[in-house]
Amino acid sequence: MPSFGPTSAFAPILLLSVSNIFMTFAWYGHLKYKTTALWIAILASWGIAFFEYCFAVPANRLGSSFYTTAELKTIQEVITLTVFAGFSILYLKEPLTINHLVGFALIVSGAYFIFKGPL
Repeated sequence: MPSFGPTSAFAPILLLSVSNIFMTFAWYGHLKYKTTALWIAILASWGIAFFEYCFAVPANRLGSSFYTTAELKTIQEVITLTVFAGFSILYLKEPLTINHLVGFALIVSGAYFIFKGPL
């Protein structure tokens, strides 16, 4: 049975997931409030990004014990797309089209080759 504790290969994935939720709100959450002054959006985004880093840095530090840097970056990108898709639909109320899904599928297929190892 796989381990899910703080020293497991799953911990960095969980931390990266939380990090990406904060990151997505920092980068795109202000788009719902376009009439707010830009400097306020920047400061709010910067404040949210602090918490993103509080999860991303430990995720990468722990993750480097289990994954290569390329694998960590790939995990982060797949999580980012997943979180962004949910955020786009649920928070921004923007639809995902078949073009988005095809593009995401191509990125996931690229992730497969990162983890597959040498061809």
